[in-house]
Amino acid sequence: MFGIFKAYCTRVGSGPFPTELFDETGAKIRAIGHEYGAVTGRERRCGWLDLVALRYTIMLNGVTQLIMMKSDVLDDFDTIKVCNEYRVNGEVTKDFPFSVEANVEPVYTEMEGWKTDMTGITSEAEFPAAFKNYIAYIERELGVPVTIVSVGPDRAQTIVR
Repeated sequence: MFGIFKAYCTRVGSGPFPTELFDETGAKIRAIGHEYGAVTGRERRCGWLDLVALRYTIMLNGVTQLIMMKSDVLDDFDTIKVCNEYRVNGEVTKDFPFSVEANVEPVYTEMEGWKTDMTGITSEAEFPAAFKNYIAYIERELGVPVTIVSVGPDRAQTIVR
């Protein structure tokens, strides 16, 4: 069973979004990723990858392979953060809480950015080391392989690993 996710998180509309970025980083992700509603043009809310929520979704849906989209959107960042745990009312957990409306604070792991234009890459062998580390970290934390990676919007920019 395939699960598809972006290399970062987005959300449309209101509601909880623990990793939402309210700063220029969130605006930069939105601009580079063209994160606007297709019909309304409304800005999507953007944030760092949330492995707590992704882990929960994988479990609920029986996902056995992951497809990562829009990894090229993060090409120009010096550092990239990944939320691997939440602090809920002072307690750190990797479990998705019963209510995300609770006092949920993301706990981040900071990783080196790959600082490489990946849109011309045609094989996994060409991935920058920092991007390979990003994928390996996601796979290790989730226990599910990332078997397909998108490095751009064109069909030819889809890398099967």
